[in-house]
Amino acid sequence: MTFLRLDNIKKSYGDASVIKGVSFTATKGEFVVFVGPSGCGKSTLLRMIAGLEDVSEGQLYIDGKDVTYEEPAKREVSMVFQSYALYPHMNVFENMAFGLRMAKRPEAEIKAQVMEAARILQLEALLERKPRALSGGQRQRVAIGRSIVRHPKLFLFDEPLSNLDAELRSQMRVEIAKLHRSLGATMVYVTHDQVEAMTLADRIVVLRAGLVEQIGSPTELYDKPANTFVAGFIGSPKMNFINARVASAMGSSLLLEHPSFAGGKLDADTAAASRAKVGDTVIVGMRPEHLTVGTAQPVLSLTLDFAESLGGSTQLYARSEGEPVIVLASGRPELKPGDTLNLGIDPRHIYLFNAAGLAL
Repeated sequence: MTFLRLDNIKKSYGDASVIKGVSFTATKGEFVVFVGPSGCGKSTLLRMIAGLEDVSEGQLYIDGKDVTYEEPAKREVSMVFQSYALYPHMNVFENMAFGLRMAKRPEAEIKAQVMEAARILQLEALLERKPRALSGGQRQRVAIGRSIVRHPKLFLFDEPLSNLDAELRSQMRVEIAKLHRSLGATMVYVTHDQVEAMTLADRIVVLRAGLVEQIGSPTELYDKPANTFVAGFIGSPKMNFINARVASAMGSSLLLEHPSFAGGKLDADTAAASRAKVGDTVIVGMRPEHLTVGTAQPVLSLTLDFAESLGGSTQLYARSEGEPVIVLASGRPELKPGDTLNLGIDPRHIYLFNAAGLAL
């Protein structure tokens, strides 16, 4: 059942158009992530759902009700911000109870709801502490608890982990995923970090310059990106792209030409062959984790610039006609700058896009 619906939502500030017509739906209990580079409009879109920004055009529905022009307090949503925004003079219990006290809820009900949220977030032992005595992750859990006690219909998260260090971000991702399973609530989460998007989302909405580039599950976006922007944004390290010329096209087979291909040519057996013509320029996409080093039948021959050991894996940096190519190799291959990299790839992992960047 559709729980959240955006119909051609637009937002302008004077003559500047920020959101240029976004439509999507989310079902009850779904975890949706808005992802995209800085300035793409994801936080503005979230604030419009919350009612903190006016909608210039379009309609917005929550649980079947048109809330396009509804006051924030009447939307039954709760928002967790990038900054914790905790009251420094109040302890954890008082911070979590504050909203309920402002709503003049009975004291017994306030205590029961705060204790339940504290149990879910493992904050029971910290209820008497002031924010200054908490770690960053604990403060963010208190901010989330303040949202939980209100029992909102919809949870909104605006880059809640960006102020945390890498280890805490990883821990909090697990906490938020467990919270979603525990509550079964509908959540919309904004991030510029595609790792957060891939690990948390049921579905991802990829935004660029106020428009939706693609909507799908993490695996759909990874396996079937609609264009080079999505292909390059989803996946870490990002996908490698090489411009090539179609030398021949026959049935499902394409012969592609580029100086970096072993022997100058690459055979690509793909259903996309029927959509390419001899002489066309196509963009060949290869993910770093799909390239293999030292293969007997290489598809790429490059010169290594730099090797970055990550312990269990190594990132190899090379160039193809001036364009960077990254390889994610397992273990620690004995290679040094200047060595030749002979790289192979399973043909099923070769992506093809037309000159405009659209998937073939």
